[in-house]
Amino acid sequence: MPTDTKEQGKVILKLLVKAHSDAPTTYLNHNNAFEMLISTLLSAHTTDASVNKVTPELFSKYPGPREMAKAEIDDLIPIIRTVGTYNRKSEYIKKASEILVERYNGEVPKTIDELIVLPGVSRKTSNVVLSVVFGINEGVVVDTHIGRVTQRLGLTEQTKPDKIEKDLMEMLPRDKWYEYARLAGAHGRRICDAKKPKCAVCTLNHLCPSAVL
Repeated sequence: MPTDTKEQGKVILKLLVKAHSDAPTTYLNHNNAFEMLISTLLSAHTTDASVNKVTPELFSKYPGPREMAKAEIDDLIPIIRTVGTYNRKSEYIKKASEILVERYNGEVPKTIDELIVLPGVSRKTSNVVLSVVFGINEGVVVDTHIGRVTQRLGLTEQTKPDKIEKDLMEMLPRDKWYEYARLAGAHGRRICDAKKPKCAVCTLNHLCPSAVL
């Protein structure tokens, strides 16, 4: 990664801090590592707001991996139906819970290698859980918003999340990995909209090769 890109990353991160210092660590409601894991798994291809609508009932009935592991698929589907691909996701959360009970005594593991083998758990999901719940930076979270902002800023030419993540890991200091994800995610939601980016009021418009003023 060229030095100038690393320097650009530092400047962009400082500007993002000024613009979005109030950004939450996550938009998913959760009380513990298990809830964060399941919520992030359910958030694939849907909005966090949609997930937050179904998880209160889900976690009220199945508060932990032991309860979720014993759930019937036909009982899970009606609860999570509105988050999309509910047949597959209901199987994922049940099977992932079974593995947590069988292999980890009901605890959520703290490494990507252990998390990513759980059904339905991607590298992004693993990074979210590790960063938000445990404060562990093994990688950089790259969701739709973060990927879009990173591409538009010219910080990567990649299109696949894992390759974008690799570029970000090379560009940013390890202790800034989740801070960038948190801030870039907020920027993507608030300013750098997929269809109608608010370039005129963007703090980064003077640095952004994609800005339309």
